[in-house]
Amino acid sequence: MTQQPNNPLHGVKLEDIIIKLEQELGWQAMGEIINVRCFTHDPSVKSSLKFLRKTPWAREKVEQLYLDTFHGFVWPTIKK
Repeated sequence: MTQQPNNPLHGVKLEDIIIKLEQELGWQAMGEIINVRCFTHDPSVKSSLKFLRKTPWAREKVEQLYLDTFHGFVWPTIKK
């Protein structure tokens, strides 16, 4: 496997991204930032994984939220 030092998502599983975002922001805030049903209606890691694996545009938004949250931009205080 080749190294990708400039790619902060290299080696990070989608499941880990969702879990870490949920712990940091909560489902409600995630649903407000990215308005997708898997975050706003009976959210779970399993349902989110199923949806995001089939929906590239939503996955890109989640990955960007992860990068913004943990590798750069600090979101304003969001109630959990």
